[in-house]
Amino acid sequence: MNDEALDFALAAWREEGRWSVSSMPPRVAEGLDTLVKALRQLPGEGGSLGFVSVADEFLLVIRVAGESVRLVLSDLNAAYDWPLAEQAADLLGIELPDDEDELDEPEPAGDVTLLADLGMDAAELDVLCSDPELFPDEQLASIASRLGFATEVERALA
Repeated sequence: MNDEALDFALAAWREEGRWSVSSMPPRVAEGLDTLVKALRQLPGEGGSLGFVSVADEFLLVIRVAGESVRLVLSDLNAAYDWPLAEQAADLLGIELPDDEDELDEPEPAGDVTLLADLGMDAAELDVLCSDPELFPDEQLASIASRLGFATEVERALA
């Protein structure tokens, strides 16, 4: 993936009840393994979160805590066009239909409960990812606002 396709790659983690958010280098979006390794190095209570958007096509939300890796891909359709999304679908054990036209609406995939203990329940995340009118940055803004780190995300994206 070229750097121009990457909209953002952010990491978020909580220490002593306070959120920290930082940009990650574009190379972390080259592959799921690289992203997971980068997130494992962060000191967060309950793990760390990663948010990656590519070409305004999809948002990947990933939570890494020890050996546990949980993720949500906002739109499974992206797996047809973007290797990172395809790797996410593979990790989730999802076989894509041969006919790309079978998935005509955004179809979230993955563990929509991964943010529940932080304050965003599965139904909220599912609805957010299913909304065809929202771009990934808007999805991230909603998540960050709900979980209490919207200001930190704004600073990291500035």
